[in-house]
Formats: sequence, C-alpha cells, structure tokens
Amino acid sequence: MRRLALAACLLAFSAPAAFAQSGAVVTKTSPHDVATTVSRLEAAIIKRGATIVAKVDHAAGAKKAGLEMKPATAVIFGNPKLGTPLMQSNPTAGLDLPMRVLVWQDTSGAVMVGYWPPTKLGEAHGIKDREQVLKTMTGALDAITNEAVAK
Repeated sequence: MRRLALAACLLAFSAPAAFAQSGAVVTKTSPHDVATTVSRLEAAIIKRGATIVAKVDHAAGAKKAGLEMKPATAVIFGNPKLGTPLMQSNPTAGLDLPMRVLVWQDTSGAVMVGYWPPTKLGEAHGIKDREQVLKTMTGALDAITNEAVAK
C-alpha cells in the first residue's frame, strides 16, 4: 500500500516538474494591466464555448496570509469535448485538466500570460492516440491568449 501511495505522489508531481525543467511554458506579453488582461482572457474563453471553472487570485491569497506579491491570477477553464478524450486515453491527464492560464506582473512590471502547451500534457501523460485533440487545444489556447493580449 505504501508503494502505491508513493507511486501516486510521484506521478502527481512528475508532470509539473517535467514541464518546469523543459522550460516549455508559452508566454506572451500583454499591453494591458493584469485585471484587464484577465477580463479579456475570460471573454475569449467564453466566446469559444469553453467553461470557466475557477479564477484564483494568488496575490489576494498572499495578502490574506500577511504576505505581498505582484498581481497574479490563474484562470482555470475547459471544454469536456476536448479534455475527456485525453482522460479516456490516460486518466492521469485529469491532474492537469482543466487547462490553466496564468496572468501575472513580473518583477520589471510587465504583464505576462503563460500556459503549458497541450503537447507537453500529452507527453507527460503518455498520450499518443489523441494528436488531433492536442492540436485543437493548442490552437484554441493560442487564439484565446492572443485575443487577451491584443491591443
């Protein structure tokens, strides 16, 4: 039983660690402030028929803990028509779904938008039979984030 628990923990943390080591985060600079970029991102998501599941204001959480940080908000969203096939191929994809886009202000004051590319999600979970789904997700994330950062 302990081996199973250890294996589950390693699996849960291996995908994000693999992403971080590969430097694969897609980032874009926004000409807008964080709040405006988040609003534009949410509108682009809804416009494409996806569902916003949650919005996490990391700076607000830090403030409640008596800490300070620059603005950073994660928007969590998905479309079951795309996510479900990935989880059918490998249920562990559910660790990284629904998708997330982070909007943050970096140390220089620039507003950034970033996300893990769906191809990395496929690699991390060994999904080799859903290339078209991953391609569709990649195009959708690119379009959504481009709209959020457009002038």
